[in-house]
Amino acid sequence: MKRSIFLLAFSVLAAAGASAQGVKKVVADRILGVVGDRIILESDVKNTIADAQRQGQQIPPNPECAIMEQALVSKVLMLQAERDSLKIDDSEVEAELDQRVRYFIRMYGTQEELERVANKTIYQIKDDARESVRESKLAQQMQRKIVESVRITPTEVGAYFNRIPKDSLPFFESELEIGQIILYPKASRDLEQYVISEMNNYKRQIEGKQVTFEELVKRYSEDPGSKERGGQYQVNRTDKIWDPAFLQGAFRLKEGEISTVIRSKSGFHLIQMMQRNGDEAVVRHILRKAPVTDAELKSGLSRLDSVRAKIVAGNMDFNTAAGKYSEDEAAKFSGPYITGRNGSYVAIDELDKEVVTQLGPLKVGDISQPAAFTNERGDKGVRILYLRNRTEPHRMNLRDDYNRISTAALEEKKMQVLEKWLAAHITDYYIMIEKDVEHCAQLKKWSAGSNVADAQKTF
Repeated sequence: MKRSIFLLAFSVLAAAGASAQGVKKVVADRILGVVGDRIILESDVKNTIADAQRQGQQIPPNPECAIMEQALVSKVLMLQAERDSLKIDDSEVEAELDQRVRYFIRMYGTQEELERVANKTIYQIKDDARESVRESKLAQQMQRKIVESVRITPTEVGAYFNRIPKDSLPFFESELEIGQIILYPKASRDLEQYVISEMNNYKRQIEGKQVTFEELVKRYSEDPGSKERGGQYQVNRTDKIWDPAFLQGAFRLKEGEISTVIRSKSGFHLIQMMQRNGDEAVVRHILRKAPVTDAELKSGLSRLDSVRAKIVAGNMDFNTAAGKYSEDEAAKFSGPYITGRNGSYVAIDELDKEVVTQLGPLKVGDISQPAAFTNERGDKGVRILYLRNRTEPHRMNLRDDYNRISTAALEEKKMQVLEKWLAAHITDYYIMIEKDVEHCAQLKKWSAGSNVADAQKTF
């Protein structure tokens, strides 16, 4: 079985039941397969393909055949998990459902719009997906159990590499390992007070019915993610993506009430509570940011120059300095190094132009001079960059790419172990495959289970 099949199996299949993307459902349905007492519907296969396309996932050739095999694999693993008494807490399933629903609400802007597109209530969407999510999690747990003891040796890594045809070895452009320390200078107190007074004036105008909240959002809000829909968001009190100050301010409000000016890491907010149901709420907000002037940027550059001097003098290593001084939120979770397709190594084409320009004169081990920049949210900051390492352009080889090759070899070995396990257990289950899909080459291995099913029908 190809690795891509298993990678798709657990990332796509469970989404098929949710229908949250608004994919048009098939009215006339039929059973394409049965594993044990679990059925595979034609609509499940078609909706899975449609959902994967909408999410931009790579679709394999003959997708119906590939998805059908994924479904068979998933059902067998799930049933074996039940036989082995593996457990999934209901809280895990509900957390996954909540996460999916919040994702689609953010995609469509509001709960109402999601329900309109899906033609279902949030509760119906969750109910439709609940069993699918539970099965998917059980299957994943069973797969982890089967391959958890698989290890790879250097000899096996070498053998894996040697099997790759020399003319098929990928060519890697130069990749960089880059650390950064970022400071976000604060606006002056006077400019902050000016913005706050303007937002208090907005509130008076709205409450005096001189203007609507939505009109002011379109005129003044600096949140591009919500501006075109009147500042609306669906929020959850427990969702970590929201600033705590924003959530606390929102959930103190009654329906229809407008907050005082609330400061968060993003700036200053006026929030109106539109609708609330427990920990779920629909709010709208106006975001304003106090502008950072050249004077604040100059001060930030000076502070960062002092940090750089400590590192260059050897009084503090880069990682320690980043942990102490950097105000980059991402660094708190993933460390101070810019991440790319290959972990902490990034290709030039993955970097923005400002970073490339700042890196220009650096050699490995150098730290750049402080420079100002503007992030993707429009916030002005200053940063220094540390060029920790640079690889030369090269064809894949064991010396430079051992970790990458080792990871691929381990994944292949796990897939081989899983394939062997499946081959040994297919006949443990009643399996029926509809004749319309029997032409699929990858389903031939399941014919043993189908033969068992036919034999059982005879008795």
